[in-house]
Amino acid sequence: MQDNLKIPKHVAFIMDGNGRWAQARGLNRTAGHRRGVQRVKEIIRGAADLGIKIVTFFAFSTENWNRPKNEVNVLMRYLDHFLGSEIKVMHKNNMRFTVIGRGDPVPKYLQAKIKQAQEKTKNNTGLRVVLALNYGGRQEIVDAAKKFAREVLNKKADLADLDEQKFSRYFYAADIPDPDLLIRTSNEMRVSNFLLWQLSYCEFYFAHQYWPDFGIAQLTEAVKEYQNRSRRFGGLDVNQKNN
Repeated sequence: MQDNLKIPKHVAFIMDGNGRWAQARGLNRTAGHRRGVQRVKEIIRGAADLGIKIVTFFAFSTENWNRPKNEVNVLMRYLDHFLGSEIKVMHKNNMRFTVIGRGDPVPKYLQAKIKQAQEKTKNNTGLRVVLALNYGGRQEIVDAAKKFAREVLNKKADLADLDEQKFSRYFYAADIPDPDLLIRTSNEMRVSNFLLWQLSYCEFYFAHQYWPDFGIAQLTEAVKEYQNRSRRFGGLDVNQKNN
């Protein structure tokens, strides 16, 4: 790694290509999702070793309910297994687990497990692992607007005082800083309704591998690429200012 001071604090992942990875090998799409879960576990370990503080995985979108029922059920089972096994590992390693997104129609038993996992790990101070589940970026903005409107109606907030910083407090997890780096696999170049507000000044990295083939080596390469970029946030970098 070239510069430990330029490690991205928060890395977000759009884990694309599980189904295509499986189909290319003559396997059922669910086999790709199973392999994808293993990659999540590996990337969590790798991110912690690299010094990344927060990782957010786009696990299931609000649109994913439109997939075949069998595939959705398999994904819910994998999530159940993940919560049953990996939360213990995270807690042992001082990691904090957070889920962003709407509860319903996620099965009630999973909502209960998610709540327990978040409660169990809430005081941990190591890597923060965020799962975007039943999540949509536009829906999050709408939900935030509704929360703010209710506070205005109840005289708990003043419309004239609203600015970007205050509005972001109404998001699903207002204490999570915006991502520094977004990684999307399978060489697809779009954000797919993911963290639309939070990605405003994020660096994007599009990997050609399908998610089941994206490992620690590929994560390290993405971080190196990030380190070679200059984040200007709408301004000029130091060299440009001096010329």
